[in-house]
Amino acid sequence: MTSTPGRRATTLSLLFGAVVFGMVLAGGLDLTPAGHAGAQPAPGATAASGEAPAPLVTGSLPSFADLAEQVVPAVVSIEAQTIERARPGRGGQQNPFDFFFNPQRRPQGREPREFRQDSGGSGFVVSADGFVITNNHVIEGATTVRVRLDDRLYDATVKGVDPATDLALLKIEAGDRLAFLPLGDSDRLRVGDFVMAIGNPLLLNHTVTVGVVSAKGRSIGLSQDASFENFIQTDAAINRGNSGGPLVNLRGEVVGIATAMNWGAENIGFAVPVNTLKTVLPQLRDKGRVSRGYLGINIGNLDHDRARAFGLERAGGALVSSVVPGAPAEKAGIRHGDVILKVDGREIRETRDLIDYVSAQGPGAKVTLEVLREGKRINREVSLGERDPSTGTDSPEAESRETGLEWLGLEYVDLTGSLRQELRLPAEVEGVLVRDVAASSPLYDEGVAPGDLVTEVNGRAVRSSSEFEAVLGEIPSGGFARLYVRRTNPRNPDRSVQFFAIVRVP
Repeated sequence: MTSTPGRRATTLSLLFGAVVFGMVLAGGLDLTPAGHAGAQPAPGATAASGEAPAPLVTGSLPSFADLAEQVVPAVVSIEAQTIERARPGRGGQQNPFDFFFNPQRRPQGREPREFRQDSGGSGFVVSADGFVITNNHVIEGATTVRVRLDDRLYDATVKGVDPATDLALLKIEAGDRLAFLPLGDSDRLRVGDFVMAIGNPLLLNHTVTVGVVSAKGRSIGLSQDASFENFIQTDAAINRGNSGGPLVNLRGEVVGIATAMNWGAENIGFAVPVNTLKTVLPQLRDKGRVSRGYLGINIGNLDHDRARAFGLERAGGALVSSVVPGAPAEKAGIRHGDVILKVDGREIRETRDLIDYVSAQGPGAKVTLEVLREGKRINREVSLGERDPSTGTDSPEAESRETGLEWLGLEYVDLTGSLRQELRLPAEVEGVLVRDVAASSPLYDEGVAPGDLVTEVNGRAVRSSSEFEAVLGEIPSGGFARLYVRRTNPRNPDRSVQFFAIVRVP
């Protein structure tokens, strides 16, 4: 069907009107860009003239491609296999398969069945002759360990492990020199620095993630001995399978070893600082284990109020909360309540300074401690033992009696013969047993809990509730009360823990 001239004219008029209306509307809303004289170059015109094309993304956004290309060849995956042999008929338990198959039809004299568990993680080469670093938890208990480097699979020898820092050293025989990663300096890292994590999360080989250093010096309670926890926190994604892989800086140097992640958050991962690795690596290579110097004390940091309570003008030093009986520190005369200010002339700003220095000296070494005790500075020489970490306390229940010190928010009782027997306390241990701690009590934030025993206040022994109240009553308003607290596990009384709880009298 053909259109008439009248219809054509009507259609053209409508189109023309729509175009004009659109131009007016756009101009009124300032939606059209201002015009410029001169023709725009067509795509590819610059290439024809010999000039480089303009980048698609302008600005200062970095590319990590060169860094990844440099680092990836030295990153490996770890395959750990654990094979266990089942013990048939153990404890008279019935095999669950007997429900489906008649056990009497099985071949007689059959060997016990073997069970195999496969696990793995990541690692990286640290020397051209085939030394490889990974996490101890990646290979712990494994029957066989293998290292996959690109398309090559090597049997690995476990040369050394250090559960305290969760590090392990492996050795492979590649037959030629391998690409390896240099070790950097984690102490020079600053919060906000760019870092890259490379590993094999969820069996996705050579996955690269980038982020920043989110924090330093984190302790997350991952190991049995948290004294050595000094993790780098990063938002570079770390997932299952990343454990043991490198965390590198922009120069391609290893600054950390990926170790853990926070399951309840996004992009909160943790890495062992490479300086920790550099400290233990020689012993792992030469002896297969790490020997550390040991004082035999439990210590804590001093904040501003705690420092003033112990007679210091500013925060610093390591507060001795307890001394292990028979340990080197006790033999040298160190007591709970001492504040260690220096070791061999080196200032102690926080507990890590003391732990790292003493651990590095090794068993048998002698160190000199400068100690603040009741306002006086004294020196003590200690011959170090060998560190053997220990754990564990619990809180028992108690009978009730209310306190007259309302500001303290505490209920406590005198020790009776039955309570002493129930808590399995030695005869020489005296104190006041905590029955309850109010949520508003200043001791709540100090970690005091029901079942704890207060044995001293400001260095004075308290053997009863009346002595406890009398000593507290002598402290002037605004002064500090230093409560020395003992926490005992009735199931294992030898594993008691002592600590200071500091409160200020209102």
